Amino acid sequence: MVLIADSGSTKVHWCLATASGQCSHVYTDGINPVFQTEEQIRHCVSNQLLPQIAKLLWAGTLTHVFFYGAGCTPEKKILVQSALETVFKKAEVFVASDMLGAARGLLGHNAGVACILGTGSGSCFYNGETIEWCVPSLGFILGDEGSGAVLGKRLVSDLLKNQLGDDLKEAFFKEYNTSMPDIIDRVYRQAFPNRFLAQLSRFCADYIDDPRIHALVYDHFVQFIRRNLVQYKTDQPIGFVGSIAYYYKPILEEAMKAEGLPLGTILKDPIEGLLSYHKAVIKPTTE
Repeated sequence: MVLIADSGSTKVHWCLATASGQCSHVYTDGINPVFQTEEQIRHCVSNQLLPQIAKLLWAGTLTHVFFYGAGCTPEKKILVQSALETVFKKAEVFVASDMLGAARGLLGHNAGVACILGTGSGSCFYNGETIEWCVPSLGFILGDEGSGAVLGKRLVSDLLKNQLGDDLKEAFFKEYNTSMPDIIDRVYRQAFPNRFLAQLSRFCADYIDDPRIHALVYDHFVQFIRRNLVQYKTDQPIGFVGSIAYYYKPILEEAMKAEGLPLGTILKDPIEGLLSYHKAVIKPTTE
């Protein structure tokens, strides 16, 4: 059996796969070593993941763990690897960035450009095995155009600065039962402000037929395209994974067409593609 994980800052999608083709999907809170210690990561795996998959491990030996996660830079991925190796002592653990996971899930062994538009965002040129280069995402303060966190940031900023009308502002405060002081506290004083802002961005989905919200989301994608994708200078269709790309697909299509870039596959997450990519190591095991 193998365990494959696609981790963003908000949630982790875990898939336990057997050689017979059975797959069990479970979810935990997001894991990001930029914001979490090794102990916090290990606590999440031990207390959220293990209780969900313990009853499934009787089927055989867990031989490999493939973890693709946000924040898993060469410097930070050591924290995740150590935490997973502590919990899964008999398995071979591989940890890489969520960007590599997106590329392998979208493109398999083919070269091309892959993008993530979830809580955070990212893009890369992938040669069929590894990432050759990427435009840096820089996180939700300096970059992350196209992400849920930045969409939420732009939405809240426009609402609080009275750029979207009193009606939308009132609807927002009512829907989320919040206030300006509460938002300031959550963003500047509490943990995971990126998750919080991404959650608020869902307001855009509820009001997407309003021309003001449609224009905000459209410009959000245009900024991602102009500040990131045009640098790859490719004629090949560009693939996307992530909830923002998936749920706002019509507007993403509109922006890509207007900016003259071909749109490829859009997936909510890359797990199915990663299962196919790693199928060679999913072998029958008994113990």
